[in-house]
Amino acid sequence: MSALRYICCMKTNICMVAGVMIIAIFSFTFIQSQEWKISDDYSIKFTGNNATGIFRGLKGTVIFDDADLSSSRFDVTVDVTSINTGSGMKNTHAKSEKWFDAAKYPYIAFKSTSISKTPGGYAAKGNLTMHGVTKDFTIPFTFTKNSGGGVFVSNFTVNRLDFGIQTPEPDLGAASVLTVDLNIPVLR
Repeated sequence: MSALRYICCMKTNICMVAGVMIIAIFSFTFIQSQEWKISDDYSIKFTGNNATGIFRGLKGTVIFDDADLSSSRFDVTVDVTSINTGSGMKNTHAKSEKWFDAAKYPYIAFKSTSISKTPGGYAAKGNLTMHGVTKDFTIPFTFTKNSGGGVFVSNFTVNRLDFGIQTPEPDLGAASVLTVDLNIPVLR
């Protein structure tokens, strides 16, 4: 009987040790993949031949670890109705079915599929969705750590015609390309 009790006790101890190890591994992974909080003082600016302005209403998940890019990801949205061109009439036009059709497509979304190191910083590859159209898209960015968290900075171009965002009048090439400047401070 004592040999049987010894074997049962050993099995119980092995199971307990394995359970503690699994919990420790999952806890370590959670700590490494901590989510960043988007600060309220971010800026999303766009410029083009016929339109300039800003967006507000940025929300989502930002998980970034420059030492472990495979566990990093972005899943963010911007509220289309937050557009501000500095002109009430242009804002109304941009939110209407002539451009973004905010009633039907209320968000611009980006969801990364991979993040990699580049000579100039990083590149987030993923899916950009605007106006009900989803396209493969790469957003280049830099990340600078600071005492309170860090700052993501990016500059890229988007052709609005690729996403079906058009105006009734004829469009001449460069007028359809918008330059987007992002400055996104984040906090731990």
